[in-house]
Amino acid sequence: QVQLVESGGGLVQAGGTLRLSCAASGITVSTKSMGWYRQAPGKQRELVAGILSSGSSYYGDSVKGRFAISRDNTKNTVYLQMNSLKVEDTAVYLCNVYHGYRDYWGQGTQVTVSS
Repeated sequence: QVQLVESGGGLVQAGGTLRLSCAASGITVSTKSMGWYRQAPGKQRELVAGILSSGSSYYGDSVKGRFAISRDNTKNTVYLQMNSLKVEDTAVYLCNVYHGYRDYWGQGTQVTVSS
C-alpha cells in the first residue's frame, strides 16, 4: 500500500527558508515521477515542483529560482527546499505520486509565511 507522509512545515517570516520532506512507502521514489503541490484557502491546487525518475526537475512559474526539489533514494524520500519565502507561499503542501493508475496524496503539511 502506498503511503506518503509529509513533514517540515511551519511558521516562518518572509525571506526565510523551510525544507519539506515526503517519506514514501509502498513505492520506490527513484522509479517514479514525484510532485509537490500546494493549496491555499479559496484557491485551486497548483503544481509547485516535480522530479522525474531520470532526476530531471520542473517548477511552477511562481517558485522558479526559489524552490528546489530533490530526493534521497537511500531514504526513499523527496524533499522541497524553499528559499526566499513570500507571504503568498502560504498554503498546505502535499506530496503526490501517480502509481497503479491512480494518484496518491499525503495528508499535507502547513506552511505559513508571515510578513
